[in-house]
Amino acid sequence: MDYFFWDFDKKCKENNIHVDWFFPNKSNHGKYSDLNIYTNKIESVENNFLSFCKQNNTEYTYIITHFVELCTPFFYKIKKFSNAKVIAVDHNPRPLNGYSFKKKINKKIKGIWFSRFIDVFVGVSNYTVKEILKDFGSHLKPKTKTIYNGVILDTIVSREARNTIKPIFLVASHLRESKGIQDLIEAVQLLPLKIKKEIKITIYGDGPYKQQLINKIKEYSLENCFDFMGSKSNLNEIFSKYDYMLQPTHMECFSLSILESLAANVPVITTNVGGNTEVVSSGKNGYIFHAKNIQELKQILEDVYLGNKKISINTRELIANSFSLPKMVDNHLKLILEEVY
Repeated sequence: MDYFFWDFDKKCKENNIHVDWFFPNKSNHGKYSDLNIYTNKIESVENNFLSFCKQNNTEYTYIITHFVELCTPFFYKIKKFSNAKVIAVDHNPRPLNGYSFKKKINKKIKGIWFSRFIDVFVGVSNYTVKEILKDFGSHLKPKTKTIYNGVILDTIVSREARNTIKPIFLVASHLRESKGIQDLIEAVQLLPLKIKKEIKITIYGDGPYKQQLINKIKEYSLENCFDFMGSKSNLNEIFSKYDYMLQPTHMECFSLSILESLAANVPVITTNVGGNTEVVSSGKNGYIFHAKNIQELKQILEDVYLGNKKISINTRELIANSFSLPKMVDNHLKLILEEVY
């Protein structure tokens, strides 16, 4: 989201719109130094914002939230002192098996009480919009909108051609249980011995589940199949070195790594969760399998490795047309420009 924040701020300035940013921490990397940022190490972002507004009698025209829980008393508190139009952007993935009954009821109640204090709900995929309506009530449909995430194509190196024999795979993911990499290990374990001796899967990323994954790889003696490379800041240059990206995730909202991989002309093998199926068409620019279905994943891996399944199209074109960062920025800007002018 860094690039989105930087480009959105730049576009706002070009349209004579001043933006104050409230983040948990201050950062000067990239173009963050160009942003007018307020942080507070003691208070949450929400409380820091409320305190700032009360102390400075600030009157904003628009208040836009990202990565903030929807339909909470925070939004009610905003409307107590501000006439600003409130736009809440939902980036949050949902659990694979849904919320507990108690949590579902709690969200419905919050939707009744606090949704009135949010003027526009933005989902980063059609899936997200459906989940907003499911969580907080179908009465919100008139004020919901989908704005897809986007990536900077110019910085992503595109693969010229794929290996026709012995494709190589990468995973680009935070290493936590919900990302399902343990399912991938189980699927590789089920592959024919000849493929297991040859297949190469490189994992980029870090996280709290790394040791459990390493232990499982050792348990199945698959050390020659997997290689952990840690977190890399230049994945935009790395994707193109591979033939397929694997993302066996259990929960997703709308994955930037999928967009980046496709923009690098690297097809994606992923699950049917979140907004994945809105960008990956199985058999066209990748393959979709049911989350946690290890046998299904194993079969796709086997077919792709043996050449029984293959993707021929250049997957970059779809991203260029529908999921670019400039398009994302423009669509977010329209939320305010349409009323400002």
